[in-house]
Formats: sequence, C-alpha cells, structure tokens
Amino acid sequence: MKLVIHPPIDGDRLRAVKGAADALLVVNALTPQQATEAIADAEGFFGKITPELLAAAGKLRWVQSPTASLEHYLFPALIEHPCQLSNMRGLFSDVIADHVMGFVLCFARNLHTYLRRQQQSRWAPVGNEGLTEVSNDTGPATVSPVDAAHIHLADTTLGVVGVGHIGHEVCVRAAAFGMKIIGVDPVCRNVPGIVEDVRDVDQLPELLARSDFVVIAAPHTPKTEKMFRTAQFRQMKNSAILINIGRGAIVDLADLIDALEQRLISGAALDVFQTEPLPTDNPLWQMENVIITPHIAAASPRVSERHLATLLENIRRVAAGLDPATLVDKRRWF
Repeated sequence: MKLVIHPPIDGDRLRAVKGAADALLVVNALTPQQATEAIADAEGFFGKITPELLAAAGKLRWVQSPTASLEHYLFPALIEHPCQLSNMRGLFSDVIADHVMGFVLCFARNLHTYLRRQQQSRWAPVGNEGLTEVSNDTGPATVSPVDAAHIHLADTTLGVVGVGHIGHEVCVRAAAFGMKIIGVDPVCRNVPGIVEDVRDVDQLPELLARSDFVVIAAPHTPKTEKMFRTAQFRQMKNSAILINIGRGAIVDLADLIDALEQRLISGAALDVFQTEPLPTDNPLWQMENVIITPHIAAASPRVSERHLATLLENIRRVAAGLDPATLVDKRRWF
C-alpha cells in the first residue's frame, strides 16, 4: 500500500507511520508538486487533499482527514469520488464534555458572576433568599442572604443536541450530577444505562421546551447550519441556558443576541462562533449572562498522542483490507 502525506509530518511521526503496517510505502511530500506526482498511483492519502490532488489520483481508495470536523475539508468532487474518507472524531470527546460541565457548574453556582465581583473586591451574594451562617469579627455568627438563583443540578434537565462521541460523554458526566438527560440525534438511539430513548432530530422542539440546559454537540452539516434561530429560542424556557461547543455556524449569533436581550433565554456559554475570533465590538462580550471561551474546549495535552494513534490504527486497518475505524458518510459530513 502506498500512502502520500501532505503537508509533511515530523520525523518521529513519520517513523511511527512507516512502522504501522507491513509493505507500506510512505511518501512524505514536502511540496504540492511532489504530492501531485506521488498520488498518481497511491491508495491512501493523509493531510489536506485538494481538487487538484484528487484529480491526479488514479488508484486512491482512502483519504484520512487530519481534523474531526469536515465542513472545511469536503468539496463536491471528493464527495462523489469512490474513495473512503475517515476523520479524527473521538479525540476530544471527554475533554469537551468536561468543558461543558464547567459551563453548567458556572451557571448553577454563579461562578462567572462571583469571579467578576472578585475583580471588583466586591462581597455581594446574588439574590436575597435563603440564609447562611457567616462569621462576624465583632460577635457571634450572624445570617446573611445567599443567592436565590443557585441551581440544584439534580432538579434540572439537560438536553443534548447531537449524541455522538462528545454528546455521549456529556450525558455520562451530567448523569453523575443527578441531572435528567434527554437527547436528539439523527443516528444514535441510546446511551446505555443513561438515556434509553434518544429521539430523532424532529423532536428538537420537545427537547427545547423541557431542558434547563441545552447543549449543542452536533457537527456543522448542511442540516445543522443555523439550526438555532429565534424560533428555537422561543421554544426554550426563559430560565434556560444555551451551551454551544459544537460549531459556530449552528447558532445564528444575531438571533441569539436578540434572544438574550429580550430574555427569551437566561444565558449562554459559547466556545465556538460564526466568525472567529469573535469581533471585539460584538455585544456578547459585554453581557454578564454570557460566558465566552476562545474555541479551546478541545485543548488537552492528550490530543497529539490520540491523533497519532487514530492515524496508525486506520492505516493498519486499511492496509489489511478493513474499513477505517473512523469512517464517515461524506454526503452527511459526519
């Protein structure tokens, strides 16, 4: 089997790739011209394939994307080509799910609000219901208001839009906090022991109506682009929180800003945006009920080793005549 790699990879990774399968010929192409010449009789390709490279391929049967998302990778000729396509899904699922629960806990305990008040040296519990003991330097313990808006997670419902690898891990973590969980997905029908009835995406309105936290964990596809607009925000509870760690294109930001300003929903936690970096004049920056992270939900010291492990596993499988472990449906973009 001949595998062409472009852009080229470093020496350590190249050695690992060359040792992945018997009789594997690897061309680590330094330039587009070298890649074009080498791909003519290659069965496999890893890297950023272009229409020009694909047109030069005569025997190509497998392409490995270096990314999990495919909205910027696919093009019409690649979709129509008979080659198989695999991606890097599953590398970040646990890490991104941890990020989601960080967002959930921030809103449940108002941590984002208290962090801002810490920067102002301001001791100010939010709300005025409930009592807690507070030490008093001049006498015995007294009582002080605590936040009425603190959320007891076991009393809440978390809705997951897209119960794939990431959505699955979100469900596992939310269950550990005692949350009720519902999900919609075009393929997945259950998360064993946690969500026994994942509904089809046409049940999204019911999920929105029932959920206190709505987590978008779906990929960007033709069917998910701008899936969340004003109509969807109106279907959510006024007290609900939107969390998007999927793709920025899934949420219409202008409609989200309007929904937050009109109090159609209570808040939002966002790691991905239609335009990145998020422009400095975007109103979301100034909203106290919004948490913004700069597309880092997948950041982890484990990603690089997992990336290589997935590549090597798929090389072994394809060289042995098997489907790659992360095979995708090119027409559905996932």
